Amino acid sequence: MIAAVLLVFVLLLFLYESFRVALAMLATPLLALPAVFIGLWLTGTELNITAIMGMTMIVGIVGEVAIFFFSEMRELETDDEGKGLTHAQRLALAGRNRMRPIAMTTFAAILALLPLALGLGQGSAMQQPLAIAIAAGLIAQLPLTLIVLPALLQLLCGRSNPPSIRP
Repeated sequence: MIAAVLLVFVLLLFLYESFRVALAMLATPLLALPAVFIGLWLTGTELNITAIMGMTMIVGIVGEVAIFFFSEMRELETDDEGKGLTHAQRLALAGRNRMRPIAMTTFAAILALLPLALGLGQGSAMQQPLAIAIAAGLIAQLPLTLIVLPALLQLLCGRSNPPSIRP
């Protein structure tokens, strides 16, 4: 788990070359992890190796969605639609542009995991903690990516111009 978090952080540092941006984007997957514990607790499922695998996957999935959100905001800097907008306005516009794709992929993944999380079918009990962990993390991902991430980016990077992505 720690290795996954560190690797995501190193990837974000290499990708954006900004400690502030990497820190803001890493906070999103880290804030999704308590949702996994809550989901396991609500369902009465024990924390085991498959649930920990699900937590590791949540770090990657939520980190990837955060990258897509931030890339959309960066595209607005060069796009005609986003020129002349402030940092906060670009964050709001990026959220509006990415809300439907993020919501659709989140709901589709949760619905796909639902039979496994409910333990339907032969042999599903073994993978049930994995499905519960991923579904709980994905439920938390939606508000974290669309509300918390823009707030963190505005807080950490709003006053100064974050570094632009080099081609």
